[in-house]
Amino acid sequence: MTRQPYPPASRDGLVEDLHGTPVPDPYRWLEDPGDPATKSWLAEEEQLFTAEMGALPGREGFKARIAELLRSGSVGAPVWRGERRFFMRRTPEQEHAVLYTVDPDGTEQALLDPMALDPTGLTTLDSWQPDKEGRLLAYQVSVGGDEESSLYLMDVALGHRIEGPIDRCRYSPVAWLPGGEAFYYVRRLPSTEVPEGEEQFHRRVYLHRVGTSTEDDVLIFGEHMEKTNYYGVAVSRDGRWLQISASRGTAPRNDLWVADLSASSLSSPELVVVQEDVDAQSALHFGRDGRLYVFTDRDAPRGRICVTDPATPQFEHWRDLIPQDPEAVLSDFAILDDLDRPVMLVGWTRHAISEISIHDLGTGERVGEVPTPGLGTIGGISERPEGGHEAWFGYTDNTTPPSIQRYDARTGETTLWAASPGAVEVPAVDTAQVVYRSADGSEVHMLVISKPGTEGPRPTILYGYGGFGISMTPGYSASILTWVESGGAYAIAQLRGGGEQGEEWHRAGMLANKQNVYDDLHAAAEHLIATGVTTPSQLAISGGSNGGLLVGAALTQRPELYAAVACSAPLLDMVRYELFGLGATWNVEYGSAEKPDEFAWLYAYSPYHRVREGVSYPATLFTVFQSDTRVHPLHAWKMCAALQHAQAGDRPILLRNETEVGHGARAVSKTVELAADQLTFLAHHTGLAS
Repeated sequence: MTRQPYPPASRDGLVEDLHGTPVPDPYRWLEDPGDPATKSWLAEEEQLFTAEMGALPGREGFKARIAELLRSGSVGAPVWRGERRFFMRRTPEQEHAVLYTVDPDGTEQALLDPMALDPTGLTTLDSWQPDKEGRLLAYQVSVGGDEESSLYLMDVALGHRIEGPIDRCRYSPVAWLPGGEAFYYVRRLPSTEVPEGEEQFHRRVYLHRVGTSTEDDVLIFGEHMEKTNYYGVAVSRDGRWLQISASRGTAPRNDLWVADLSASSLSSPELVVVQEDVDAQSALHFGRDGRLYVFTDRDAPRGRICVTDPATPQFEHWRDLIPQDPEAVLSDFAILDDLDRPVMLVGWTRHAISEISIHDLGTGERVGEVPTPGLGTIGGISERPEGGHEAWFGYTDNTTPPSIQRYDARTGETTLWAASPGAVEVPAVDTAQVVYRSADGSEVHMLVISKPGTEGPRPTILYGYGGFGISMTPGYSASILTWVESGGAYAIAQLRGGGEQGEEWHRAGMLANKQNVYDDLHAAAEHLIATGVTTPSQLAISGGSNGGLLVGAALTQRPELYAAVACSAPLLDMVRYELFGLGATWNVEYGSAEKPDEFAWLYAYSPYHRVREGVSYPATLFTVFQSDTRVHPLHAWKMCAALQHAQAGDRPILLRNETEVGHGARAVSKTVELAADQLTFLAHHTGLAS
């Protein structure tokens, strides 16, 4: 076989001894993006990518259809403050969604348009939170995909910025106190106060008073605690109760405290432990009826809702209101109390399909269910903060752009509140939910989406994630619809490590159990082949972030099973992943190479270390983002060089290295370009004619 003319990449003889195991790392020099050798190699890889992709047919057709389907736009659920509401909407022509407000008199105005802030499209609106009266708005923006959010304050009526920027606010919650004069928030320590390399960590909870310098902010919480802790903070609607949560990185457990602000000062709240050093996740909601509602997976891996008195928030006082379901996973709830019989709406997912049940608020008795538009995904049930008889929720499925539905508990009816603003012609698809068995006999669910009437083996993309308790639920996707409309099949496997079956399902695919996730993917591929959906020469796999790790492991473990791979923003060097980006916050999911037993798990599947010379690997496209501060692109750089060196077959190994974008949100036009490249590459190497 003739190899591709790959850019030269020197192989160093570096070998480290880790816990008695020799670990080679021939491309460590690629970890330094500022090294002239790295820059030169990346420039040559870009030339190779451009030349290879330019020779492939069908890209313009894919690009046009993806762009057309994305002209559906999007719409978000209303956030109410009295008779004023806030919501997000993206029209067909817009690159980013815009934050709007509707005044009590019905007048709509745009509050925050990322393109107005920055016409280049590189600025993203990361989060926003109105105060309890709807007069002030806290919002966070970042530039160039780095997700380094700066916090600002706006006067809603005037539409003017009144404070900011406050830097180091990445992933910061904002908990307003009544009156809008102060809020609690989370901020990292300055880089000058932390060890080198730990600038992304060391968060603290502060109290900020509007109109004062951040130098006068009061430190509330977080000193002398784990450096990788994330903190949550919230204040009850009446301003009486403060809750603070702490989780070590992305661990599926948290510590939780509450303080009665009527009995202690805002700047020195007397925190009482709700749970500490408990292997469970819990969150609190202080009800308008004076009760404390506890959303928890403690002793209930599929979730339950308990009640207690706010004065006695500890576990021994909890009483089941909504017990764990034997099959469905609890997702969220809302309380509607302006009724003769107040109710709680409870959101569930059953094998990743959403439903909402209705329960008596006092007893928890199930009294009905909320009509939903179809078999799809419900995103968040919201109510008016002051109570009422209405609830709103987002809805989408494989062929339905996002919409907002309104449920009226007085009539029992669900009606369309707001549709995505663009009119698009969505192709018809058939969706089947299938069940297959993994290597150890575990049953795994998978959605298979196809063009109606299609029979026989066909080019297929198998997608998975399998980590962090994240569920793969149905949703509108321009890329999936474009692929299926072109005659391909698209399969989404609900692998272990996800949250589709609750926390036990998550833990069955993390730490020492991570290989289960890869086994589940291989078994999904074998099922698709055995049932005639596809063949190995027509099968591609695709994944991003943790899903990039998934497909990286898959292509090294079973290279003969897959024809092509799209690997985006991946973790691939699992021996050194903790040293870069946010890696240190994920050792609770993967394990740490510093510990001998955990190093053994990681090294056993680390894709970069599993590459072997003389193997015919699938055609592989790595897509990475230069401003990614979560997963450093060095993972893909090193893996790409290793595969290009080792490849015995004639299938190409390519790198798409994009600048000024990151791991998260991006302009629509950049989304279109990326998706078109991925589909074009996979179509060519699986035989799909676009």
